[in-house]
Amino acid sequence: MAKIVLIGAGGFGWTRTLVTDLLTYPALRDGEIALVDIHAGRLRAAMKICEKLITAAGTKTKLTASVERRDVLKGADAVVITILCGSTEVWQHDILIPKKYGIDINVGDTRGVSGIFRALRTIPTMVDICRDVEKLCPKALVLNYTNPMAMVCDAMQRQTNVTVTGLCHSVQGTAHMLADWCGAPPAEVSYTCAGINHLSWFLTLEHNGKDLYPTLREKVLRSRKIRNHEQVRNEMFLAMGYYVTESSGHNSEYNAWFRKRPDLIERYCTHGTGWNPGEYAYILKEYRRREKTWQKTELAWLSKKEPIRIARSNEYATGIINAWLGEGAYTFNGNVPNAGIVTNLPDYCVEVPVLVRRRQLQAMRVGPLPDQVMPLTANHAYSEKMAVEAALTGNPELVYQSILNDPLTAAVLSLAEIRKMTAEMLRKNQPHLRAFKSVAI
Repeated sequence: MAKIVLIGAGGFGWTRTLVTDLLTYPALRDGEIALVDIHAGRLRAAMKICEKLITAAGTKTKLTASVERRDVLKGADAVVITILCGSTEVWQHDILIPKKYGIDINVGDTRGVSGIFRALRTIPTMVDICRDVEKLCPKALVLNYTNPMAMVCDAMQRQTNVTVTGLCHSVQGTAHMLADWCGAPPAEVSYTCAGINHLSWFLTLEHNGKDLYPTLREKVLRSRKIRNHEQVRNEMFLAMGYYVTESSGHNSEYNAWFRKRPDLIERYCTHGTGWNPGEYAYILKEYRRREKTWQKTELAWLSKKEPIRIARSNEYATGIINAWLGEGAYTFNGNVPNAGIVTNLPDYCVEVPVLVRRRQLQAMRVGPLPDQVMPLTANHAYSEKMAVEAALTGNPELVYQSILNDPLTAAVLSLAEIRKMTAEMLRKNQPHLRAFKSVAI
């Protein structure tokens, strides 16, 4: 019987999706699902949600829960992590302090100044989780959904012997979107996508062996509806020739082109019709709203009388777990150490095609990324590698050196201003930076 542990079960959307998916696999649905969350109230709500899903599926799934992960990790076959370290009261400073210095942030959970500080707070907890896995379930597969994806995965992979990969739905989500734009059935579209998380590039995009890029370029140029849907990503595609993963809002803060002036924010980051065009502090506002309404929202869901449909989503996690336990093979795009996989990126976590089969992950060699996308991608890879080292060693000067290489930060601020901003953010975050004996720079 399989045992799956969900750490961060109080993130109800993830829990509903992943548990529903688990209940669709014969090899997984009659095992054990163990829920973990440090918030007892959210954990109780997650238990009720899962009980309702299990009843609807008619399975014999065993359900357990604890606020202490060590209570349930023993014997786990797979561990899925969907946590957020620190409340929005902590997170807000990643957004508010840069804004004071003129840096306008949309999400701030992946890279740049905001993503780096989230990494500094999150990496110690993620490494701790993997240390517990090493002791209590060393053969388990760890699947991470927590951002900043590349930085936390790189730290876990460097510091522990756990088999860990990170998952992001932006790859399959973008592939589906591009297939729709090109008029091709998504299930019939094949692609090779590689880079670093949220900056992975569709190196090939084909339908029945035919290159879809000429069609895509024509659609983006001629259709105002398509052009407006992803304004930032479409501009990047027309300039670089390759389409990038993750939303326009996210990507607008990863470079120097779209957020350094108010007129550019108005032009590219305000009126797009995609789910996240680039509004300032978009996800922070959404999390604040959820903090106030989660009890009412989950009670409403639990009170619904209509039948629950147990149907599989397009998330990778449960397909990976199913194959890891020996049920065939499965391919996905995952975040893994760059051991010669992307030959012109550094020794850092890359997002590439991966094959999983019984107790084995095998990343597929990609070779070099195209020259057009290398300056932006490599710049972030080297910068983030420094940030990981800073998080592991407690070196505040490395934090500054990592941030000064961020394209958006460099487009707005001088070196002296970047140092001043970094120093202020280090002081504000000091209570949450366990590895740092001093935050002076």
